[in-house]
This record gives sequence, structure tokens and C-alpha cells, in this order.
Amino acid sequence: MTIRTILVDDEKLAIQGLQLRLQPFDDVEIIDTCANGREAIRKIKTEKPDLVFLDIQMPGFDGFSVVKGVMDIEPPLFVFVTAYEEHAIRAFEANAINYLMKPVDEQKLADTIERVRQRLAEKKSAEDAEQLLDVLAEVAPERAADFVETATTATSESADRFEKLINVKDRGQIFRVEVDSIEHIEAAGDYMIISTGDNSLVLRETMKDLERRLDPRKFQRVHRSTIVNLDLVRQVRPHTNGECFLVLESGSEVKVSRSYRDVVARFVH
Repeated sequence: MTIRTILVDDEKLAIQGLQLRLQPFDDVEIIDTCANGREAIRKIKTEKPDLVFLDIQMPGFDGFSVVKGVMDIEPPLFVFVTAYEEHAIRAFEANAINYLMKPVDEQKLADTIERVRQRLAEKKSAEDAEQLLDVLAEVAPERAADFVETATTATSESADRFEKLINVKDRGQIFRVEVDSIEHIEAAGDYMIISTGDNSLVLRETMKDLERRLDPRKFQRVHRSTIVNLDLVRQVRPHTNGECFLVLESGSEVKVSRSYRDVVARFVH
């Protein structure tokens, strides 16, 4: 798979240096370079790259303005490249896949490219699965159920690719949350409320994107706006109309809607 990439920096030497450092990566194709934020927004919307290396401090539109400017399309993966450490918190808030300091360290760049490969592979796999499931649900509903079970089994065989830690920027700080400690996640507009046993943090990310980062053996959606860590379920309490409540380790209760009842039945024993 070719990673179509755009480089954005107002310093020509910085662009050239990054081009040289990216040459060893055969799957990275630099399709364009941009010298300012306005040009970057236009090229990202036109070219629809997979990946953008983005300088933060640029005259006019800075790097964060570029990210904001492409939110009306499906955005690419962003890697911020900057000489200023103080921008790290905002970089993670913008859901950057990484944050590299100038001059770019070769090993950190290699780690970043590997992370990009994993995220793109997960994204493609999830999109392909969703499309197939939609078709199956229309023409053969009983096969759709089989597909969900098979896909879950296949996913469990490659569980190492899922996140073990999630960086959450909340109240001006970056919290590194162990995924296993998360009890449940609830959607609140454009934000996710991540609840552990003794804390709640707010993360700006879509439910679908966060779901792809979590191991489906443990984390399952039990409501249109709720994901639960099934390892931390301690009791299933029936409710009316085919609904039920999950009692979690901390004592919190999460409602399971009727449409997700079968999912819970497969994973909670």
C-alpha cells in the first residue's frame, strides 16, 4: 500500500530535509509540498492524501488552523513537525498520530511511519468490513450475523495491533490512560467521555475512530453512544422491553439497548 503524503512547511530547507529522511521508506510517496497553511488546506482537499507532515508555526494559517480547515472532509493522518515543545499538548488534542521535533530523529521517524502503516491498515480493514456487512444485512441477514462472529475471531488473532495506552488531553494536561482500566466510554457530541473506576476524562474523537483503536474482544458497543469494557462487567441486570443494565466493577451501571442485546450475550458469561 502506497502512503500518499504531503509535506507542509514555510521553510524550504525543512521540506528538503524531510524529503531526504523519507526516501528510505519505499511505500511513502510525496505527492506535493506546501509552503503555507492556506495552500495546504486547498491541496489536502484536492489531493486527499493519506498522511500530512505539518509544521505548526507558519505565517497566517498555522498547523492547527490547517487541521481545523479540513474537518469538513475525511481528514488524513497528521504528523506535526516543529521546533517548539510547548505545542505538544495541542498536537495531541488535534489527534495527531505523532509529534516530531526538528531536526527530525531518524528512529522516531521510522517509528512514526510504522504507526501510520498500522492505522491505515486498520482503517481500510474496518471500512471493508463495514461495506461487506451492509451488503450482507440486506441480502442475507443470517449470514451477516455469521460474518460478525468470524470477523471478531479474526480480529482477536491480531490483538497486539490495538492500543494499550491512550493519550487524553483534558484540563490542560495529557493523561496516559491504560486501556484495560477503562470501564466505559460515552459519546457527548464531538467528544468521548472516558470513564475509569475513579476518574472521567474528555477526549475529542469520534466514536467510530476510537472504536477502531480498541480490542473488540474486550470493548463492545452496547448502545448507540456507549462502549463498555466487557472484562469489567460484574453483573447483568434485566430490564423492561428486552433491555438490560450492566453493572461494572466500580458499581456504575450502563444501559444496554435492545438492538445490542445479542452482542452482550456473546461476550458476557
